[in-house]
Amino acid sequence: MNRSLLLLNIKFLIIFSFSITPHQHQNSANEPIEVTDILKAAAAYCQKLEHSVLYFVCLEEITEKINFDKDIALLYRRRQPRRSWIRTPIPLQRIKNFFVYDFQYMRRKNQIKEIRTLLEENGKKKHEEDASLKTLSFKFKNVILGPVGILGQRWQPYYDYKIVGEDKENDPPAIILDIVPKHGYKMDFLFGKVWFDKNNLDILKIEWSQQRIGNFAIFESRGLRYKSEPCFTLCSEFKVEKNGIRFPSKFIIEEAYIDKKGKKFVRSETTVTYKDFKFFTVEVEVKQ
Repeated sequence: MNRSLLLLNIKFLIIFSFSITPHQHQNSANEPIEVTDILKAAAAYCQKLEHSVLYFVCLEEITEKINFDKDIALLYRRRQPRRSWIRTPIPLQRIKNFFVYDFQYMRRKNQIKEIRTLLEENGKKKHEEDASLKTLSFKFKNVILGPVGILGQRWQPYYDYKIVGEDKENDPPAIILDIVPKHGYKMDFLFGKVWFDKNNLDILKIEWSQQRIGNFAIFESRGLRYKSEPCFTLCSEFKVEKNGIRFPSKFIIEEAYIDKKGKKFVRSETTVTYKDFKFFTVEVEVKQ
């Protein structure tokens, strides 16, 4: 995931800036949408996103749930004789954290600043300036840049794209595009599914492949201990729009493991909600 969340070098002189306007694609109800239509609109959007000048603040609410039951059970069984497994109850431990940050995001000329002020931690009011993320399971950054690494024009030749259905329950109704790296790139490239607004092809949601999580080997090792396969859900929603740019409204990471019988164990879930946006700058820098 890191590559899509980092700024890419823009090697030309910046001459002037102007406000971004939404792309003008409007789909007729009877006009079939082709993959080429989606990729053209997505490439134009990613170009705007890469060249954008952004400055906004919002509230960032993070709920983190971690279930240590399986870890404690395995630790207990390594230390206790087998005959005591049934007689002695295994202690359970589950924690839930809740954080509220004042989140500032600034981006200009390939430079990004994410500044957080911790306002609340597990029900207690705080005021910690320049605070770090206190989540235990996952760290994250630059969620807004997620689309670039799989839909930007420079990356499209490395992928196969296929429309796999519609989500009529979504508001607004969406077209689902499946994105898979071409042969030879599977371990090095991002992939997943993207939801596009059926009417104007705006990006509404992205579900990422689990292999793109940082330090995935840690979760594979944990899966071996659990005798289960890691199964992750990573989902970014972009329901906030300003001057043609979609801003993250929610980001979810679910860390789960599925055993040979198909039973699912959710070890952790991190839900990030962004709200109460205040925009100071949403522009794009271009070469004259």
